[in-house]
Amino acid sequence: MQLPSGAGEHIWVEVEKNGANTAFVAQQLAEAAGVQERDVGYAGLKDRYAITRQWFSLYLPKGETPDLTTLQHPEFKVLSHSRHVKKLRPGDLQGNHFRIVLRELSGDRDAIEANLQAVASQGVPNYFGAQRFGFEGGNVEQGRAMLAREIRVRNPKKKGIYLSAVRSFVFNEVLALRIQRGLWGMTLPGDVMDEAGRPTGPLWGRGRVSSTDEAQALESGVAERHAILCNGLEHAGLDQERRALVASPVDLAWEWPQPDQLVLTFSLPAGNYATSVLNEFRRTTEPDRHTESEPVALD
Repeated sequence: MQLPSGAGEHIWVEVEKNGANTAFVAQQLAEAAGVQERDVGYAGLKDRYAITRQWFSLYLPKGETPDLTTLQHPEFKVLSHSRHVKKLRPGDLQGNHFRIVLRELSGDRDAIEANLQAVASQGVPNYFGAQRFGFEGGNVEQGRAMLAREIRVRNPKKKGIYLSAVRSFVFNEVLALRIQRGLWGMTLPGDVMDEAGRPTGPLWGRGRVSSTDEAQALESGVAERHAILCNGLEHAGLDQERRALVASPVDLAWEWPQPDQLVLTFSLPAGNYATSVLNEFRRTTEPDRHTESEPVALD
């Protein structure tokens, strides 16, 4: 993502937040600047339960630039702002950088180090994280009910969230099946490769699945098991897309400040989840706010 140029009709605002979600911050910025919420842009969502930094844009073509650094709130603060020529939109985000501190860590340190080395060299399964699916996976169930026409969803934003959750669930099912069959890290006959030479899985929608042979048979089997979801995604107007089955953390590094404390730093492209990295070298438990039930058949 490019940084603001210093001139233009939009004000780009850098925010540090801790305890506030992205939508709430956008609402507060709109109110402070005297603009509509639709005039606030951002490239992606950040975890509420973390210290995160994120850029927002405000459409203010005329008048003086308000000093938003004076905005006071216990859950976020404005670090800087500058003008730019364009609005921030979903898709502008190129990636995220993480610094994660794990405390009260137990287990074999040598085994943890070996797992980290494997993650650095081989990557991790590129699962969509629990936050994609809402509290206790509720977004998937709401999406299933919407696609089965059991409920009607009028809010376009909620509809998009539910469709995204369903699509992500189907992708995760394909990835999980490959792992269950011992195919992790392998290229199957008929796999569609991305630009980095990694096999991909389907983001379901209209059109033919671009994989062939063994890969297509596996993906089609998952689609048959979740026919309501996949047929619904096609009728919703989404087109077939692909997503890498492997996520590769960039510049993964770690240190042990204390025997039971591990500090990890790494970067991931947009759409990849840090929880997938953590799960590969250490069994983790989501806190109650993100309780995840066991996978169930939704249709």
